[in-house]
Amino acid sequence: MLFLHVPAHAKASSKQEVSYWSDMKKGLAYIKNHSFLKAFFSYSTFFFILISPAAFLTPLQVTRSFGDDVLHLAAVEITFSVGMMLGGIAIAPWGGFKNKLLTMSLSSLVLGCSTFALGIIPVLWIYLFFMLLTGVAVPFFNTTSTVLLQEKVEEDYLGRVFGVLSMISSIMMPMAMLVFGPLADRIKIEFLLIGTGVLMVLQSILMYGSKALKEATKPSSIPEQSS
Repeated sequence: MLFLHVPAHAKASSKQEVSYWSDMKKGLAYIKNHSFLKAFFSYSTFFFILISPAAFLTPLQVTRSFGDDVLHLAAVEITFSVGMMLGGIAIAPWGGFKNKLLTMSLSSLVLGCSTFALGIIPVLWIYLFFMLLTGVAVPFFNTTSTVLLQEKVEEDYLGRVFGVLSMISSIMMPMAMLVFGPLADRIKIEFLLIGTGVLMVLQSILMYGSKALKEATKPSSIPEQSS
């Protein structure tokens, strides 16, 4: 790290007028004019909504289904964190399949199946295994999608596009919990996990079949700009 040289971006040498809303509008306009980005952000929006119950409601589910022992909750949190570490360690040297869409779709499929499993598993140690698997799958999706955007988005718009992605993740998950939170007091959390798991599996299949994303993830492809 001490000897790593990162060349300065051309914009860094000139004074820039910073406007959050202006940059956000430019980012949204750029996304609107590229078909693969529109598809990517559409799937990402639904992904953040569907992953919310698994991300926020599993501690409450463990308390209700397996007891409120602090060791149970600690085991769930540690298992998920260890899974993310293992996933990060695996994806860093490997980089995923050459077809990034395949990596993203498979990781989304694993997340969907694991979320479904969390809704039906009655045994704690098996539950922890699928929680570990969920943690492993997350870096595969996040890392691959980040690299895809870095490769396909023009340098001048990278910050704006990532800003929009950050806004979507920051808004969609809390908004989803405004629905899933009250529902968790009326129906079993297991039902929410089963339902969102099935929808995530369907989404991963639709994502892999997206023509715009397939075109964008070809090794030599240039993202198609909409007229």
